[in-house]
Amino acid sequence: MSDSNNPLVTTGLSQKPKADPSKRFIAAIIDSAIAFALCVIPLIGGIIGTIYMLLRDGLNYEFMDKRSIGKKLLKLRPVTIKGEEMDIVISFKRNWMLALGVMIMFLIIIPLFGWVLIPLIAVCFFVLGIIESFLILTKKDGRRWGDVLAGTIIIEEGERQDNLETVQPE
Repeated sequence: MSDSNNPLVTTGLSQKPKADPSKRFIAAIIDSAIAFALCVIPLIGGIIGTIYMLLRDGLNYEFMDKRSIGKKLLKLRPVTIKGEEMDIVISFKRNWMLALGVMIMFLIIIPLFGWVLIPLIAVCFFVLGIIESFLILTKKDGRRWGDVLAGTIIIEEGERQDNLETVQPE
């Protein structure tokens, strides 16, 4: 019962609908806004914003529930395909490329060396952002490169994590 408008993620014994890409993009915008708001804290803001972007899906705070604030608001949840609990290491693996944009705010305060790195990191962030967006939109399972590296997938809140042992690649 699969049609081209509702790609399914084949997992273990069941199939789950791919998380709505528009919800994922809105969640990313919310999380980016939070990270950039943290950047206004003098001297340490860039570091705090970068750390939030890196670890946001593995923080064990009750109000976040091991997912970013954007994902929590949009009822999305990152889960591992092996059924492991999300943690900060997995979050780092899936989010490092997205944290590059916020890292620029930290590099601004480092004379010369930071300023030299900013254009390189900005180009990397831009290219990776396009690739990640393309993968979310075009892959049947909606897994971006960060998801593949971390062994994760994004599901909508009502979905269960049972039987996520094997996500079949396209």
